Amino acid sequence: MNWLSSSSGVVLTAYHPSGKDQVVGDSHAKGGDEATSSRRYGQCTINQESSTKVSERPPFDRSSSQDSLDEVSMEAYWAELEHIKRSNENRQEGQEAIVVKEPDEGELEEEWLKEAGLSNLFGESTDDPQESILFLSTLTRTQAAAVRKRVETVSQTLRKKNKQHHIRDVRDIFAQQREAQEKSPDDADLQPIRTNENKGQGKDDQPSSGAVDSEEQISRVPEDTPASETDINLEVSFAEQVVNQKEFSKERTQKISTNDSLPSFRLPKDKTGTTRIGDLAPQDMKKVCFLSLIELTALYDVLGLELKQQKAVKIKTRDSGLFGTPLTILLEQDQRKVPGTRIPLIFQKLISRIEEGSLETEGLLRIPGAAMRIKNLCQELEAKFYEGTFNWESVKQHDAASLLKLFLRELPQPLLSMEYLKAFQDVQNLPTRKEQLQALNLLVILLPDANRDTLKALLEFLQRVIDNKEKNKMTAGNVAMVMAPNLFMCHTLGLKSSEQREFEMAAGTANVMHLLIRYQELLWTIPKFIVNQVRKQNIENQKKERKAMKKLLKKMAYDREKHEKQDKTANGADVPQGVIRVQAPHLSKVSMAIQLTEELKASDVLARFLSQESGVVQTLKKGEVFLYEIGGNIGERCLDDDTHMKDLYQLNPNADWVIKSKPHRGMLPR
Repeated sequence: MNWLSSSSGVVLTAYHPSGKDQVVGDSHAKGGDEATSSRRYGQCTINQESSTKVSERPPFDRSSSQDSLDEVSMEAYWAELEHIKRSNENRQEGQEAIVVKEPDEGELEEEWLKEAGLSNLFGESTDDPQESILFLSTLTRTQAAAVRKRVETVSQTLRKKNKQHHIRDVRDIFAQQREAQEKSPDDADLQPIRTNENKGQGKDDQPSSGAVDSEEQISRVPEDTPASETDINLEVSFAEQVVNQKEFSKERTQKISTNDSLPSFRLPKDKTGTTRIGDLAPQDMKKVCFLSLIELTALYDVLGLELKQQKAVKIKTRDSGLFGTPLTILLEQDQRKVPGTRIPLIFQKLISRIEEGSLETEGLLRIPGAAMRIKNLCQELEAKFYEGTFNWESVKQHDAASLLKLFLRELPQPLLSMEYLKAFQDVQNLPTRKEQLQALNLLVILLPDANRDTLKALLEFLQRVIDNKEKNKMTAGNVAMVMAPNLFMCHTLGLKSSEQREFEMAAGTANVMHLLIRYQELLWTIPKFIVNQVRKQNIENQKKERKAMKKLLKKMAYDREKHEKQDKTANGADVPQGVIRVQAPHLSKVSMAIQLTEELKASDVLARFLSQESGVVQTLKKGEVFLYEIGGNIGERCLDDDTHMKDLYQLNPNADWVIKSKPHRGMLPR
C-alpha cells in the first residue's frame, strides 16, 4: 500500500494492491484455507504520525458508523475477489478463452440493425423491405433518430467499400415510412393506442402538457431520498422523457447516493394491465426485443453516451456436465429429466440446499467454503448428480453457497451475456437512478430466455437472504458487494484487467448489482409504450395481409368480405354490446357471457368461472389458471389480476378471451 503524506499531517491511502498487503485473521472471512483476505480501501486519515499506526488499526466494528459499514462492504468485495483469483489458479488448464473481436468500421452498426430486425434496410436481403417500413412507422422520434443514425453509418461504410449491391438511401426509407402513415385508410384503428404512446410528440415535436407535468413532478423528488416514492412512467418512451425533461429544465444533474438506501420507485396502476416478461406470445416477445434494443440505443444517444456491445468469437465448449457448461446445453439435459424446466436443476438444488440450512446464518454468501472440499464436491456432483446418487446431506451450507457462486463464474458465457455484459457495467455511468433503472429494464428484456430466467431465480434468492439481514448481517449492500464479482468478472474473456481497473469496477458493479436486486420486480415489466408499439405493428401487418389476401381472392373471384361479414354475424349474434364471451376449453364450463362494467377485473372473471366449476377442476386455485387476451392487435397476452376488462376491451375490441394455465416456468413464480 502506497502512502502519500502532506506537510499538514494528512495521510492519503491510494489503491495499489500487492501481495504484501495481506491481513490475516479477518473475522469476516474465516473458513478452511480461506481465512486470509486483502484489505483494500481508499481513505483519508487526519494527523497520523506514521503509516505503521494506520496499518495496525483493528478490524472494522460492525456496530460503528455508516462509513464503517460501507468499508466493511468494500472489504467483502475484495475478499471475494481474492477468493475468485485463488479459485482461478486451481482451474484446469486447457480451457479456451473467449476472444472479443474488434468490429470493423460500420460492422457494429450493421450488426445492430440485424439485431433490431432491420437487416432488410441494407445489403442484399431478400426480405420484403415494406415490412421494415411498417416497423419504422411505429417508432417514436428518438427511436427513429437512432435507427436513422445507424442506417446512415452503414450506408456510408458500404459505399466506401464499393459494395455493388443496392444501398438504400436513409432519406428514401423514412420518406416511404411517412407515406405509409399518411396513406393508411384505417388510422382510426390505431387511435386508442397512439394517444397513449405518443404523449409528448405533437405536430411540432413539442411535449404535451400531460407528459411535462408528470416529469416535473418526478424531477422534484430527490433521487437519494430513501423515503420517497417516485412513479416510473411506462406509457411514454424513456428517451422521450429525457428529451422532455431537458426541454423543461437545463439542470438535470443529480447526486446519486452511494449508501445502502435507494429511492422507492413505484409503478402506477395501469387499467389495461401490467405486462411482465413471460406474459406475451413468442412472436410478440421478439418484437419487444427489437424495440427494446432501439429504445435503449435511443436513450443512450439522447444522454450523449455510447451503448457498447461486444461480440465474441465462438469457442468449443463442453457438451455435457454441470460446471462450465453453456446454459442452453445444461437446460437441454435437464429437460430430459424434468420437461419444461426453465432454470438449471443444479442451480435450483444449490439454492434449496442453502435455504435448508436457514437464511439466518451469519455471513451467508460471504464466508466461503474450504477450497479442497469445494473441488471434491464439484467432481462428485459431475459424476453423481444426474444419477441421483449424490448425498446432499454432506454439503455444508457455506459450501453450497460457494458452489452456487462457482457455477455462475464457470459459465462459458456470462449470465448477463457476452454481448451486453459491458452495457450492464456501464449502467453506472448514467446520470440518475431513474435512467439507470430504465436502462436495466431494457437490458433485462434483451437477455436470452435462459439467462433471464436464471438471473431472476438468483435475484429472488438474494432478496430472501437480505430479508433476513437482522440475523445474517447481510444487508443489500453487502450481498451486492459479494455477488458482483461473480456476475461481472468473466474468466473466459481472457482479459487481464489492471489493478486500477478492478478498483474502478468495484463500486460501480456493486451498485448495478444492488439495483438489480432492489428493483427486480420492476425490471421484469415490459413498458406499456413498447407493448402499444407491438399492437400498432400487428395492426399494420394485418392491414398489409388483408390487402394481399384481397388481391389473391379477387383473382379467384371469391367474395371474401361477404363471407367474413356472414361469419362475424353468425359468431357474434349472441353477444350483445358491452358483453364479452370468455372461453375455457380446459374447464368443464366451456364458455360464459360476462357483462362489462367499469370495475370488472380479470380476477373477477376468473372467480366467476372457478366458483361454478365442479369435480376435479375444483382443485384449481388462484395462480394456476389465468385469463388471456388473444388475437386482435396482440398475439397472446396473459392478464394480471388487476386488469380492468372494459378498458382493455376498448383497447382491443377484436380479441378473444380465454382462461387457461400458464406454461411451467420452473422456480419462477408469477
